[in-house]
Amino acid sequence: MVYTWIRHGKPDVSMCLNASLAGLVAITAPCADTDCLGAAIIGLVSGFLVCFGVWLLDYKLHIDDPVGAVAVHFFNGIWGTIAVGLFSNGNGQNGGVAAVNGTGEHAVGLFYGGGFAQLGVQLLGMVCVLAWTAVTITLTFFIIKKTIGLRVSRHEEIVGLDATEHGLPSSYADFVPAMHVELSTSGKEKEVETVKVGSAPVEAAVPVAYKSAKPSDGTKMSKVVILAKQEKFEVLKNAMSSIGVTGMTVTNVLGCGMQKGSTEFYRGVKVETHLLPKIKVEIVVCKVPVETVVETAKQALYTGRIGDGKIFVYDVEDVVKVRTGETGYDALQDVE
Repeated sequence: MVYTWIRHGKPDVSMCLNASLAGLVAITAPCADTDCLGAAIIGLVSGFLVCFGVWLLDYKLHIDDPVGAVAVHFFNGIWGTIAVGLFSNGNGQNGGVAAVNGTGEHAVGLFYGGGFAQLGVQLLGMVCVLAWTAVTITLTFFIIKKTIGLRVSRHEEIVGLDATEHGLPSSYADFVPAMHVELSTSGKEKEVETVKVGSAPVEAAVPVAYKSAKPSDGTKMSKVVILAKQEKFEVLKNAMSSIGVTGMTVTNVLGCGMQKGSTEFYRGVKVETHLLPKIKVEIVVCKVPVETVVETAKQALYTGRIGDGKIFVYDVEDVVKVRTGETGYDALQDVE
């Protein structure tokens, strides 16, 4: 807690919880061999080690470990194994050296006058475990990759496996299910497919009929509301940007169409109608033709399967920009 408070300006609760768990992981191996002082040192090192592990994975190796499991269990599992060869005081269990020599003596670590013998046994054991794990998990992952695949679909990543695999909004009781939209928070754009107007056949989607009366001043303002799958947002956003539409309002919503959501079963019983997570994108256009917006959205969202979404077009009577007081066409333009 003190470390994160000094480094980040405020205490990180999740890091504190992970550090306490890291201490439990690190003390597991030497718990029967060390005294209070040794246990305190092991716990202190494990707290800093979990901070280092999170930093190394997130900032240097760019490995996705949202709960810090690798930093807690892998790094501190190794540290706890090595700690036996450092802090064993000779009053605990029979160590690896005694087992090899058949002396029946207790394990004594380097810091308690035992030399490097027990430490060497611990390092050898650690290498053996790492090698065995690397081989077995590589074979396991290879089999999974060749059979069912290592990664779920983009839709399952967004919705979550609780819903797609088990038909539950959340595996944790009383937790409000979180809805996520793939938004790029960094300075770099995510690598998503680029959709161009006309890249899909027109007959792929339902034709749209347009009829509206233009206002007396000749300008026509329209509001386009798009309901779509969450995983399609980046594609839709890039498609809108390509035709000059950069202003939009995005909302997480729940709903179902005529299909009343996808059929799910819980304990063999068909689940009644339930709402599915979607996004609602609202766009007001004037300079860009509404037909272009609709056609571009159709090309970006179309897959031919149920749940592609819907597009609604409304007439807008007026628009007022609060900062400048401009109205109508001028209020929708960013000239600065």
